[in-house]
Amino acid sequence: APGKPVLLLLSPTAFSTTCARCGKDRRLRQKRALSERQLTRYFVDHRKVRVVGGRGGAGGHSFYSEPRKIFGGPDGGNGGDGGHVILKADQQTKSLSSVLPFYQGFHGERGGRKNCYGANGACVYVKVPVGTLVKEDGEVVADLTQHGEEYVAAYGGAGGKGNRFFLSNENRSPTLFTPGDPGQERVLHLELKTTAHAGLVGFPNAGKSSLLRAISRAKPAVAAYPFTTLNPHVGIVHYQDYEQVAVADIPGLIKGAHQNRGLGVTFLKHIERCRFLLFVVDLSVPQPWIQLQDLKYELEQYDKGLSERPCVVIGNKIDLAESRINLPLLREQVAERVIALSALTGDNVEELLWHLRELYDTYVKTEQSRGQSPVKW
Repeated sequence: APGKPVLLLLSPTAFSTTCARCGKDRRLRQKRALSERQLTRYFVDHRKVRVVGGRGGAGGHSFYSEPRKIFGGPDGGNGGDGGHVILKADQQTKSLSSVLPFYQGFHGERGGRKNCYGANGACVYVKVPVGTLVKEDGEVVADLTQHGEEYVAAYGGAGGKGNRFFLSNENRSPTLFTPGDPGQERVLHLELKTTAHAGLVGFPNAGKSSLLRAISRAKPAVAAYPFTTLNPHVGIVHYQDYEQVAVADIPGLIKGAHQNRGLGVTFLKHIERCRFLLFVVDLSVPQPWIQLQDLKYELEQYDKGLSERPCVVIGNKIDLAESRINLPLLREQVAERVIALSALTGDNVEELLWHLRELYDTYVKTEQSRGQSPVKW
């Protein structure tokens, strides 16, 4: 109304302030933290599965008969087809731990009288995480990268033919019927490659797990010894416009990781699916830019061009005195953008969240310009 003061409520930044300080208010709503030993039971990134399709039902063998129509002819129906075994990518499934070592489709029913066909066997659906590779004899036969994508792992057998099928002018009363075919049998190797937007790459004790705890609700184990993280963790960074960016904490790499040293190739494969990389270096060590050079070398030796993806260099442990001295030296040695922060105290974490959103928006625009749908969480 005229003459009355107007109060303008300025909304805060569109990005969440999920730093270490702000995360304490939501401690009661967080899930219980799992140790690495407990997590090993839940997170499985490879599985050997034997799949068998359902057997087809046998054909029916009968002759139609009723009062005043004794010779009604053959009326045995065909048997039902066996059920398939289908792998289905599910966004809510994060590990292969729930996948059993054996699956078999349901069998088809036998053909009945009066030309009644047997019912088809039901298909068995196996939920696997998004990003599952299906291999047979070392060759990739399927790559499930989208939610709801399906792959028929084993086809069910065809149903048998009833004696009605063999009726002809030459044979008016056939007694022949066929059994159902057995289902397809295969041995498949399932391999999970973590599908995340960003991947935290760094040497052991660089602070990757602490950083993931600071920007998301993930609870990876943190300790003062190398190789604390033995399994990849995926944390979700929430923004106020309901966009979600998935950040994967890859276990620490060492020199010679591409030769399967340390945790080696087992976890290098998880970096392949990351759309952009976050190189985490420890600013408190002498010449921290050497870490970045070694990390890029290991990625390049494993997969040529992997180190050239969009990236940002994160200088962690800026709260230490040695880190403040090494920070300007690091910026002189590297061409990429350097974000200095402290995952322990939460200092300057907000700058990382801003830049992480910029990388995500660029990725979404690039995928849409190519006519492809970007990965959403």
